[in-house]
Amino acid sequence: MFTKEDIQQIENKGISVSELNYQINQFKEGFPFITLSKPATIHDGILKLGSDDEKKYIDLFDSYAKERKLLKFVPASGAATRMFKDLFSFIESDRTLEQFPTVKEVVENIHQFAFYDYLAEKLKEQGFNIKSIDSKCLIETIINEKGLNYGSLPKALLLFHKYGNKARTSLEEHLVEGALYCTSENDTVYLHFTVSPEHRKAFEKVVSDNLNEYSSKYGIKYQIDYSVQLPSTDTIAVDLENMPFRDKSGKLVFRPGGHGALIHNLNAIDADIIFIKNIDNIVPDRLKDETIKYKKIIAGFLVFLEKNIFRFQESFDKNEFNEKLYNELIVFYKKYFHRDLELLSFDEIRKIVFSPIRVCGMVKNEGEPGGGPFWTKGKNGNISLQIVESSQVDFKNEEQAHLFNQATHFNPVDLVCSVKNYKKEKYDLTQYIDAKTGFISQKSKDGKPLKALELPGLWNGAMAYWNTIFVEVPIETFNPVKTINDLLRPQHLNM
Repeated sequence: MFTKEDIQQIENKGISVSELNYQINQFKEGFPFITLSKPATIHDGILKLGSDDEKKYIDLFDSYAKERKLLKFVPASGAATRMFKDLFSFIESDRTLEQFPTVKEVVENIHQFAFYDYLAEKLKEQGFNIKSIDSKCLIETIINEKGLNYGSLPKALLLFHKYGNKARTSLEEHLVEGALYCTSENDTVYLHFTVSPEHRKAFEKVVSDNLNEYSSKYGIKYQIDYSVQLPSTDTIAVDLENMPFRDKSGKLVFRPGGHGALIHNLNAIDADIIFIKNIDNIVPDRLKDETIKYKKIIAGFLVFLEKNIFRFQESFDKNEFNEKLYNELIVFYKKYFHRDLELLSFDEIRKIVFSPIRVCGMVKNEGEPGGGPFWTKGKNGNISLQIVESSQVDFKNEEQAHLFNQATHFNPVDLVCSVKNYKKEKYDLTQYIDAKTGFISQKSKDGKPLKALELPGLWNGAMAYWNTIFVEVPIETFNPVKTINDLLRPQHLNM
């Protein structure tokens, strides 16, 4: 199937031929749909903390943060192309502005965007006045290379919010947010951004241009690192007959494996507690207090869980795991993780206890597209809590479709993770992936259809075997920017 040139191309990516054959076999066999048992709800899989608990966990986190290394991990490599989908459609069509209501909203409110002054300057350089410019020329200047080039940049580099005469990118907002809840040992804020190689220098420039200002303002030091998605996590593309897809020159075509590939980037990080948050879920300073409060609450709750689990781990290692501790562990896991370990063997229990921990914030479902928290049934009949995306569900099965649509909560990607055991040894996060939770999508290249393989999602199958807890957080902490029009929501405007 593979020529000598193919094998050289495969090996240059750090992929083995056996791995590629395994991927091709996955195309042939397909992936099983996940089996939903029921939606996770308040008091049945989702914990709702009381006000007394909140203060306790904030205090616990604040004391913990002074002596441990915290890190904020922000996936930020994706381009913002989908954010401007309607704008691209408008300039490529012969239809009028009235036939594009979302684009009309952008044009009519152009002065409200944080990038307005920057856009006006770009137009002036080209001899145009932003107040009298043709709509198509205005939109083209936003998304095309001769203008702001926003249609090709990652969201991290777009101006999101305005503060007087200054505007901040979403990247800068994460620097500020990190200073407010992720300051750890030695007054240092550790941040890690995943980036695409072609945009790394632009990331570094934004950071270097603004770092001194934020360091001085918040009295902290920053340590910022970047990583790219590893070439070895790319997946082979196949044609509709499940044969390797080749480009016009005859070379094999590989595609990025999706955000699930970032589990390898996460695995390479050394930190005691890791916050994970998407690049576009950010608010201006006037609304940050609620976010900071709940970040500390769920992190403090994680510290509480970690302390208890570390006690169980140590008892295992010292051969002091007696009946009293066994009963405590059973009660603890049933109360917090909703897991009944009584029917499991000693080795099975030990394996669960020696696993990474994650607390996932969940917001009430108000119609946002995406995944949510569910009870799912495994092959062995075991029920477990998982974050489930729509791509994992068989919507031809009426019962499964009904269960998915009954979700009361939504996954905003608001995670806090403990990735070390009680001896401060890192877990190998690649050992906790459910490989059967990937999916196959339809794409095209050079006008021909192809099939692409998506790896298990970072917060889905890539974390399937973690110790997982869902906690309700306020909807106010979730303010994503999926389209340019979202920047016109009150939460993102300079009020």
